[in-house]
Amino acid sequence: MKGKWIAALCLLPFALFFIAFQIAPLIWIAVSSFYSETNEAWGWANYSDILTSPFYLQAIKFSMDISLWSSVYGLLIALVGSYSLRQMGPTKVHDFVMSFTNMTSNFAGVPLAFAFVILLGLNGCMTLILRKYGLMESFNLYSKTGLIVLYTYFQIPLGVLLLYPAFDGLREDWRESAALLGAGRFSYWRHIGLPVMAPALMGTFVILLANALGAYATVYALTTGNFNVVPVRIAALVAGDISLDPNLGSALAMLLVVIMAFITFIHQWLLRRSYVHVRT
Repeated sequence: MKGKWIAALCLLPFALFFIAFQIAPLIWIAVSSFYSETNEAWGWANYSDILTSPFYLQAIKFSMDISLWSSVYGLLIALVGSYSLRQMGPTKVHDFVMSFTNMTSNFAGVPLAFAFVILLGLNGCMTLILRKYGLMESFNLYSKTGLIVLYTYFQIPLGVLLLYPAFDGLREDWRESAALLGAGRFSYWRHIGLPVMAPALMGTFVILLANALGAYATVYALTTGNFNVVPVRIAALVAGDISLDPNLGSALAMLLVVIMAFITFIHQWLLRRSYVHVRT
């Protein structure tokens, strides 16, 4: 009993920190989102303004499109990369790639935007080379397609770091047993490998999606706030010079919270179904 009290006291600073910087701001945002500065009254006016405004609906659509596609591409590339690293084993190349992945997982924000401008901007070195051979005539880094490429880049290292340990759940004797029973590589991954890794894949996808939905510094540095995505709109409402309305920004932030909560609920539901399927 004494050990439990000591453990609880050790966790107290973390609990206070979590409440002060996570729970309290969330509650404040949720409460302030219901106050309309335009009407000077409490109610659903902020949410009504957002859900009936083509401008804010476009921001939500662009954010969801970029986040979904970059998460899917990042997950697929990270899955192949993690599997290749696992098959490679403890070699110098393996250690180098893992170290490089750890380093690039923190490479985001303004430095990442600057690097992509140099490489794939309108006059970037890769753009000029590929355009010379007619391979990149219609690509625009500052469009939705360009942002999907940019987001996918910083999703890949995070996906590799999250998926790499998941391959520990695959036992080599399962592959050997499947091969003895006549199962090929495709059948093994379809009936054994992917179902076992399904919880890790779904969990990684949700984390990548949240990572992309909340990204702000990179897209702002690349487009100087001219591309219509939700984080840029929230920043403009909270700290803008033209349309300053923190309460409307709070409502927009709460809609992001609701979207992420819904995605997380679907994720947990799919996890429960996968666990039931494995047991049966």
